[in-house]
Amino acid sequence: MSDLGLAEIPVDEAERPLPPPVTTPARNKLLDGPILRTLLWLAWPNVIALSAGTCVVIAETSYIGRLGVESLAAMALLFPCVILTMTMSGGAMGGGVASSIARALGAGDVERASTLAAHALLIGLCFGLTFMLGMLIFGPRLLELLGGRGNVLVQAIGYSQIFFGGAVLPWLMNTMAAILRGTGNMKLPSTMILSSACWQIILGGTLGLGLGPVPQFGMRGVAAGSLIAYSISISVMGWYLFSGRARVVPKLRGLRVQWAMFIDILKVGAISCFSPLQSVLTISIFTHMLAQFGTAVLAGYGIGARLEFMLTSVAFAVGIASVPMIGMAVGADRIARARRIAWTAGTVSFLSVGVIGSLIAVFPDLWVNLFTNDPHVRTTSHQYLSTAAPMYAFIGLAMSMYFSSQGAAKVVGPVLAQTARLIFICAGGWWLSTHEASAQNFFALAAASMGVLGVMSCLSVVLTRWGKPAPIAKVQPALS
Repeated sequence: MSDLGLAEIPVDEAERPLPPPVTTPARNKLLDGPILRTLLWLAWPNVIALSAGTCVVIAETSYIGRLGVESLAAMALLFPCVILTMTMSGGAMGGGVASSIARALGAGDVERASTLAAHALLIGLCFGLTFMLGMLIFGPRLLELLGGRGNVLVQAIGYSQIFFGGAVLPWLMNTMAAILRGTGNMKLPSTMILSSACWQIILGGTLGLGLGPVPQFGMRGVAAGSLIAYSISISVMGWYLFSGRARVVPKLRGLRVQWAMFIDILKVGAISCFSPLQSVLTISIFTHMLAQFGTAVLAGYGIGARLEFMLTSVAFAVGIASVPMIGMAVGADRIARARRIAWTAGTVSFLSVGVIGSLIAVFPDLWVNLFTNDPHVRTTSHQYLSTAAPMYAFIGLAMSMYFSSQGAAKVVGPVLAQTARLIFICAGGWWLSTHEASAQNFFALAAASMGVLGVMSCLSVVLTRWGKPAPIAKVQPALS
């Protein structure tokens, strides 16, 4: 029997089954691509869009100035409230939304990412309604406490009623942009921000000044122009998201609201909201301290603060680009890569902001000449910029660490770093005020506080353990 064998059954080669095809998983550029090149590829659309936002501020200042000095004063009164709304919805809560979606996609869970997107829209809607009701009910009293009087207060209230009456619109616009950024799509949100900026300038100027056949609506018209521009962006991004063209599609039909999804977003976004809040508070306190030195010093500081605002847009562009990269790396449990992305983004922000700041410190007239010819204001601006401008690099570094921590869902450290800067300014300002210090001493305090913020933010990233959080136990849906 050992010499016997079974006869082979003849098989037609055309009928022989083919071996299963070898499939390789699709390469994710955010997870596997070179870090620096991918980071810059994601960041450049944001730089263009945020530069357009700076142009909006300049344009609005120009045509509001044509409405009169009282209109300019009313806008200055409202600016902290408006900028707080935009930074909370865009950078703070928006970063939390982008982080949660990126971490879900990094773990390969598209279903969870889509559910998170729907919950993010609910959060944006709720926060927008909260801002709307808060400002409509308490806004007039708040503006009066901030120093609004007479016609200035009337115009500020008029703008506030229109803008914050539609506060849901900027929240929804920035939430949709955050959802897209969480998937790694930076071009569409940036295009929409650029488009929104153009429409704001056109519509705000037309409705505010009453160009052509359009009647002049003043400050209310400027606010209405902003809301119409936001509505256009919402329409385009909403169509893109719900048409299935995006990587995630928010599932609103038959949505089962889950607290775990809210927690995943809010554990980053809600805590992050304290950062812009403390930043605005720090600037307000420092401005109040400088008021004792007169209008020229305040104006000179204001020119330097405008440069800081512009340069932080560069750091914002790089930082927000790092959120989906770090989020996906953390979701895929590739912590070493996530940290390399964080330090690469920090280095890019530090160098780009630092080089421009140092250049202006050496040649301050490049910036000051754009704003004033007053000799006293120019002298103060030169003093402030020569002292503080090189330290803007640490502001850029801190902002980058803030966004990197959002991507890793570990944002408490950078928020506490902002708290440390606030305490440093308050304590140092009190000490200087009791020792008859000069304005130059206060400028040195501001520069030192930037160093404190940058160093503390870096330490928070070094000392915080990154990684996947403990799995959240499944809970029953809150409602259907």
